Amino acid sequence: MRFKVDENLPAEAATLLQAAGHDVQTVHTEGLAGAADSRIGVAVRAERRALVTLDFDFADIRAYPPPDYAGIVVLWPHTQDVESVLGLLSRSLPVLEGEGLEGKLCIVEEDRVRFRE
Repeated sequence: MRFKVDENLPAEAATLLQAAGHDVQTVHTEGLAGAADSRIGVAVRAERRALVTLDFDFADIRAYPPPDYAGIVVLWPHTQDVESVLGLLSRSLPVLEGEGLEGKLCIVEEDRVRFRE
């Protein structure tokens, strides 16, 4: 899968996804740090990459319609410390890989993963 890791995630998130065999770019390395959400949205659409973020604004299907994207993954951990975020991403990765993300919004919570097309 092709991912773009948002700037609000720890750098280790990109490493975790790469170690699982995925093609990963980050908002930081592409010079998009501090960019408006709409600019990030344009970039991931153009690159056909699934966005992985903690930013719940991307869960607004009116602003970011899932069919227009290669996938939007919003992580919703109880706390946003590095260990919690990486643990949630790691635990959810098999579900994300099995389900596929194209055209889907995925909300990843501690106890469930919800998909919306």
